[in-house]
Amino acid sequence: MADLDLTGIHSALPTPFNASGSEVDWASYDKLVDSQLKGRISGLVPCGTTGESPTLSESEQRELIARTVRAARGKAKVIAGTGSNDTKKAIDATRAAFDAGVDAAMIVMPYYSRPSQEGLLRHVTLIAQASPGPLVLYNIPARSSVELHVETLLRILDLCPNVVALKDASGGLMYCQELIARAADRITVLSGDDPLTLPMLSVGAKGVISVTSNVYPRAVAEVVEQAAAGKWSEAKATHRALFPVHRGLFLEPSPAPVKAALVNQGIFASASVRPPLVEASATCRGRLAELMAAYGTGA
Repeated sequence: MADLDLTGIHSALPTPFNASGSEVDWASYDKLVDSQLKGRISGLVPCGTTGESPTLSESEQRELIARTVRAARGKAKVIAGTGSNDTKKAIDATRAAFDAGVDAAMIVMPYYSRPSQEGLLRHVTLIAQASPGPLVLYNIPARSSVELHVETLLRILDLCPNVVALKDASGGLMYCQELIARAADRITVLSGDDPLTLPMLSVGAKGVISVTSNVYPRAVAEVVEQAAAGKWSEAKATHRALFPVHRGLFLEPSPAPVKAALVNQGIFASASVRPPLVEASATCRGRLAELMAAYGTGA
């Protein structure tokens, strides 16, 4: 499993719904996936928290993953979000995702329950032992209310050889730097925060699981590609141009803003989200339209 290359840009896909939010809008989803593949991204990430995974039914989750695998085959990797704060549910979802043909599964740290570090170790280890394929862990303490400590992650790497990558959304550079210094090439670190992608690449991260790439896949990919080629001046210029868009897509709780942006681009028919989230406000939509007009069509 160590030979699975997860470097590059992976898009955290939002799930489009009909206007009432009662059903998945499959036509819009297919349109989004097609736009990502045309943008030559490295991977697709369905059913993560950007995909509103906590409010998806089991059948919706399975169909989203299967549909993504069919579309991406031979063109991009698929990393399916299968995490939960229920270890058994996460195991079942992870097995189903691999049955559908994904390249890897992404496990968010369990939210609400606030387990100890020993609890996190046990949670991940049980999932990894039951998983037939590689896992990407997702550390996002601002949303899960618990942080996977570097020391705990190092213990996981000793116990679980199929844990191959980490999406780091810790909110800074310290975590990434400490992990890379201590784990070296035992794990691939991916940025989980668009505005921090270039700084994280500069200290050893290998790519990003991005929200902005749903809107501008080629531009986000160029930052990673330019940095990988050592073209830091070009990467910095590309990143700076994108920075206002990165910020704009998080003016309100995600994924409401990115859905509004995708409606603006004609990819989504509706910007609806499922409760307890609410759609982007008129103020947010207006600001996004301004930022996108100022940035241009992108690529």
